[in-house]
Amino acid sequence: MKYIFCILLLTVIVSCKSKKNMIDTTKPTYADFRAGQESFQSDDGLIKYIDRGEGEVIVLLHGVPTSAWLYRKMIDGLVAKGYRVIAPDMLGFGSSDSPKGYDLYTPEAHGKRLLALLDFLKIEHWTHVFHDAGGLWTWELFKLAPNRIEKLVVLNSIIYEDGFKPPMRFERGGLTKLSVSFYSNKLTNRTIMKKLFKNALMENNLTANEVEGYRKPLLEGKTNSLYTFFSSTCNALPDYRETLKKIDIPSMVIWGKHDKMLQWEPMKDAVIADLKVKPEHIHVIDSKHYIQEESTDEILKFITDFIE
Repeated sequence: MKYIFCILLLTVIVSCKSKKNMIDTTKPTYADFRAGQESFQSDDGLIKYIDRGEGEVIVLLHGVPTSAWLYRKMIDGLVAKGYRVIAPDMLGFGSSDSPKGYDLYTPEAHGKRLLALLDFLKIEHWTHVFHDAGGLWTWELFKLAPNRIEKLVVLNSIIYEDGFKPPMRFERGGLTKLSVSFYSNKLTNRTIMKKLFKNALMENNLTANEVEGYRKPLLEGKTNSLYTFFSSTCNALPDYRETLKKIDIPSMVIWGKHDKMLQWEPMKDAVIADLKVKPEHIHVIDSKHYIQEESTDEILKFITDFIE
């Protein structure tokens, strides 16, 4: 009897330890997310994307160094509201291809491929939600197809030099390649991402599952796009003021007021004037850079109210 009791006690202890070390399975894993993506063969490489729901189309565009994973908490909410959601991993990010070379990753090239994806999906008009470097790709998209986007939702995005404070600004060359390579090294990646989340979140409450969605693409060596961004775009930010002034559609701004990488105050007057944003469509919220992570419900309400 004493032997049986000891066996049962040992079983309980092992079970508790196992549960403690288990990955949280209450939310979809990054592998699950990738399994739900579809594929588009662009001229430059394979682009993976989420296409879910039916109804009016909303495009969710990520930035650097993220992917559509950034929007995973928002997708179900928008689908439940009756929208069709398109969320691509741009070339060089997420689970999309990352071809060799650097000129494939200019803002112009990203804008062209995004338009090709939407043409492939036979989507003529949509509401466009974008974040971070997705702003650069959006302004290039407007140059190519100025009448396709019906409504614009700006989330902490690159717009003007004022307020743009990237973590690195390097010239092309070996030093930048070395710096970017740290993103794909398992040890240094952990340190870089920890610092990124500290700067991008008010509190880092991400689970191991959630962090994997940010780390895995970089650990797979998808860093060519980062090299182009840090060595070219950050050093010679295009002037999109004339492009913005030509945009004449309903526009909304949702911005984390504690964002140190993209600061709202230095650019707000120019953005409001050039995009002709109405006061009721400006929402500066109590968040940092990754507002999709920490203010999900608030953002969803702003977006759906704005569209409806």
